[in-house]
Amino acid sequence: MSSPKRLARIAGVLYLLVGISGGFAQGFVYPRIYAAGNAATTAGNLVANSGLVRIGVIADLLDQSIWVFLAILLYRLLKQVHQSAAFVMVVLVGLGAGIASLNAVFEFEGMRVATGAVNLAVLGARGTNALALLLVDAQHYGLLIDTVFQGLWLMPLGYLAYQSGLFPKWLGALLIVGGICYLVDVLAQFLAPDFGPKIATVVVIPSAIAEISMVVYLLVIGVKTPHSSRGRIPA
Repeated sequence: MSSPKRLARIAGVLYLLVGISGGFAQGFVYPRIYAAGNAATTAGNLVANSGLVRIGVIADLLDQSIWVFLAILLYRLLKQVHQSAAFVMVVLVGLGAGIASLNAVFEFEGMRVATGAVNLAVLGARGTNALALLLVDAQHYGLLIDTVFQGLWLMPLGYLAYQSGLFPKWLGALLIVGGICYLVDVLAQFLAPDFGPKIATVVVIPSAIAEISMVVYLLVIGVKTPHSSRGRIPA
């Protein structure tokens, strides 16, 4: 009885850390850096916030590392429900974490170019600014690609949560819907670039609700007990 609850609560702590580190790196640092289509402003932001960029890169790498360990812990908790689905969940997280880690390199190199740590005097100021913007642009679209895996991993997680009896069925269904919303967001931004960014915040609201609900449930309740669940509690 104590083992699954302990695993769930540890997973809740890791999930919370993923949200904090990822929120700092991509919700606080990244918007202060990237000015789409404006090379001079982006380069200026990189120079003015070079220390913050370094911290943001570390936060990004920490975020991805914790995400992998979170997936492994959830695999241990849910593998008895459907081992193949649990394995797919871990693989999707591994792919997403790898892409996101690579994105951090683009941001870091953009900062190095803008601050003159890389000698590109031959390009001149305008050329250097353009290259810095290109690198941060690569990070921007890399983050969109990574969002695909953020959405995809929620689908097997939601399925496992729904089938396990360890979590309320509404929470499993909400996770699946949240994953779909992440994918809709990515498709809209790639296929309708003038329209996608305008609806991005609204589209991912169900995703945010789903993930926050999962974090709260893991931290507060852990998993359902036999008295409140007909599902089987794994050993």
